[in-house]
Amino acid sequence: MEILRLLSEEIFDYSSGTMTQAKTRHLKESMCGEFQQVFQLCLFVMDNSTNPPLVAATLQTLLLFLNWIPLGYVFETNLVPSLISKFLPVPMFRNVTLKCLTEISAISIAQYPQYEKHIKDMFRDTLQQLQQVLPLQTDIKAVYSKGSDDEQKFIQNLAMFLASYLKEHVQIVEKSPELHEQLGNTLRYVTLISQVDETEIFKICLEFWNTLSSELYLEHPFKTYTTASYFPSSLMKTPFESQSQTRRKFYDATLSTVRTIMIERMAKPEEVLVVENDQGEVVREFMKDTDSINMYKLMRETLVYLTHLDTVDTERIMTDKLHRQVDGSEWSWKNLNTLCWAIGSISGAMHEEDEMRFLVTVIKELLGLCEQKRGKDNKAIIASNIMYIVGQYPRFLRAHWKFLKTVVNKLFEFMHETHDGVQDMACDTFIKIAQKCRRHFVTIQVSESYPFIDEILLNLRSIICDLGQQQVQTFYEAIGYMIASEADDGTQASLIERLMALPNQIWDETIQMIKANPEALKDVECLKQFANVLRANQRACISLGNVYVHQLKKIFYDSLQLYKLLSNSISAAVVVGGDLANKGPFIRNMKTVKKEILKILSSWISKATNPQLVYEYFLPPMFEAILLDYKTNAPDAREPEVLTLMRSVVERLEGSITPRIPEIFDGVFQCTLEMINKNFEEYPEHRTNFFLLLQAVNQKCFAGLLTIPGPQFKLIIDSIVWAFKHHMRNVAEIGLQILYQMFKNIAAQPADVAQSFYKAYYLVLLEHLFSVASDPTHSGNLNLFSTILAYMFTLIDDKKVVVALGGVNDPSDNMTFLQSYIQQMLKSAFPHLTESQIKITVAGMFQLDQDVGQFKEHLRDFLVQIKEFTGDDETDLFIEEREGLLKKAQEDKRKIQMAVPGILNPHEIDDMED
Repeated sequence: MEILRLLSEEIFDYSSGTMTQAKTRHLKESMCGEFQQVFQLCLFVMDNSTNPPLVAATLQTLLLFLNWIPLGYVFETNLVPSLISKFLPVPMFRNVTLKCLTEISAISIAQYPQYEKHIKDMFRDTLQQLQQVLPLQTDIKAVYSKGSDDEQKFIQNLAMFLASYLKEHVQIVEKSPELHEQLGNTLRYVTLISQVDETEIFKICLEFWNTLSSELYLEHPFKTYTTASYFPSSLMKTPFESQSQTRRKFYDATLSTVRTIMIERMAKPEEVLVVENDQGEVVREFMKDTDSINMYKLMRETLVYLTHLDTVDTERIMTDKLHRQVDGSEWSWKNLNTLCWAIGSISGAMHEEDEMRFLVTVIKELLGLCEQKRGKDNKAIIASNIMYIVGQYPRFLRAHWKFLKTVVNKLFEFMHETHDGVQDMACDTFIKIAQKCRRHFVTIQVSESYPFIDEILLNLRSIICDLGQQQVQTFYEAIGYMIASEADDGTQASLIERLMALPNQIWDETIQMIKANPEALKDVECLKQFANVLRANQRACISLGNVYVHQLKKIFYDSLQLYKLLSNSISAAVVVGGDLANKGPFIRNMKTVKKEILKILSSWISKATNPQLVYEYFLPPMFEAILLDYKTNAPDAREPEVLTLMRSVVERLEGSITPRIPEIFDGVFQCTLEMINKNFEEYPEHRTNFFLLLQAVNQKCFAGLLTIPGPQFKLIIDSIVWAFKHHMRNVAEIGLQILYQMFKNIAAQPADVAQSFYKAYYLVLLEHLFSVASDPTHSGNLNLFSTILAYMFTLIDDKKVVVALGGVNDPSDNMTFLQSYIQQMLKSAFPHLTESQIKITVAGMFQLDQDVGQFKEHLRDFLVQIKEFTGDDETDLFIEEREGLLKKAQEDKRKIQMAVPGILNPHEIDDMED
């Protein structure tokens, strides 16, 4: 039995990538052809053996068979009745039996209606046995908490079975009135198991409730909501409104209980920073819990569907629970948190009028609770919940100016609260509101005499006086979003000047101090002050976009002068103190200031709307200060952000920067390449930024590359090869993308340029590509390798290469020469392959070069042949398929989510005011 189990695993579970497609297909056909004898052996043991370990091994083996054997073996034998009546009641076989039944329940019989009766019988008989083993009156939560490992596994396996069966066959059961009682009992079991205090078990139940609630809603979305026409056909199972309403009524009582469970167990959203730790203390959370965030997203989606199905019931449960928080009968930090997280999660799921009425009640109750409770911890918890909820309802805030203003003023109060985490949440909530309601702050509202932005800027110093530097930077970015929405240019410039008045004052004073006494640059506090001012500028630049130019002009020349002074100081310190000085706090702070200057320039140029202004006004002094410094500095003193800045320049100016490409390359290319071509590990930031710059030049101004002298152009080709040889997958991918784009760019050039390129580099690049593609550590980019190789062979097929690749052969015979060349190359590299294997591989590549998909499969089979011999792991050969399937599933799910009001977090929706 162990041998049979291992054989099944090898062929059906682990064969992907470890054997060629033909070999896998042959083994599967052989196994299926001889399965009757294997199956009869399993049934014989199950019917006759009195040896418990042998029976257990047989059931484990059968479990693996169930996901691939023909359905006749499952439904046309006594297998299922035997599992239910003989093995499910026996404690030692109960868990593996439930797993077998779960596998069977997951089988789709949509194409096999003859098995519908068997599926219904299995459901009825299993439920009857379960009620003997675990009566419905059982407190499953208590049983689980006190149970043995096997008993706990049984409850988990039971959840898996019930959820699996209902997901696949619930509609068969629904249309069978004789099974409605069992269906009601099943739902009762799942609600009881949903209350078990074990995350993995709750996830199983949660996924089922999510599937059920989404199906019930999507069958007939309420007419009051505009919905998209895109829904998978599998979800549109009941087309008539009357049927869907009848179906919903059947689940009403159950789903009301589920709403309560969801609200009481709601996971913590990512936005909440103030939490209760394991010791019962209120603290700021620093590490994001990915599992908790994923759980929240699924619970949020489920609760939104549940709210759509019965808004009144959801509101009733939440309001009742909120009243019990206020009257103290259910007061606790945990209860308040989960309730408020649930309230925040259903933003957009109610009609706007209902949402307004509900939210006003909630905020009033919470503000009253904040006044009522004593103690900093209590107030911190309530404050964090108020901030979370208001941040989740931008639609409501946009529609009610007075409430928005009250909320923002409350956030300003929280910005003075020193309890850990409260200020961070206040700033995070403020920036979200600023993004979603930006125009409201620069518009004169009813009963107001001036825009609220004027009041904020007037009191700016007192608002931010208790904030840390990072919080101040967030605040500046938030105000930037508001100012960016101001339509009048003059008003906008004035607002920017007022916003930046405080940083500019500090900047001017510090610059004057440096001019008067250059030695002040050696003061660490002075450097930190520069860094903080520059960071505030950079965050404002992010949100202001192009109009930040009003502020940039004020600090631009001083910034470049400061950049030069710092570079000279760093170089002098490194000459005296070597590497040790380079890593000291003094130099680190200097480098930080340089980085911040580069980030500001890069951020603004990437958003600039006047390329001519950038080219004529900003580029000359910038290149003079930065490029020469980068080229002449010691490697450890070179900032990787210089490469990012050059990339921003190329991407924004595109073709107009072509005349200055040689200047850029002279400043950064060779000196950076010398830093990164010694190994694959050192200077990782320079490495990535260097290749991204090269990619930008290749895409945006390829003509600039062609003006570079031959020896330097060869260095570019060498650097591309070096890129796709990297073990860092992102760098290798960039290298391959550059190469593919370069081949396409070359094909569009005049014939003399293209043919000289092919003559110099075609064979060299082909050899490198084959060398890297057959390296086990690079199989993750198989799709790009296949695309480039197929394109290169197509160039030969279509006679686009008209120079003799072999040097002496007739150019018209490039095809024959290349086939022979590749065969010799592969034979030298892989002597264990037979001549016929290599010939078939090479011939197939030329035959399939017009179809990249087939070409990739052919190349993958060749790589598997190599790896079968070497014993390497081949699973990475399929990584792109897995990633592609995952991406498609995510895109399909997002289409559905976008059609359902409230499913997406309001901050995931691009509805920011312009």
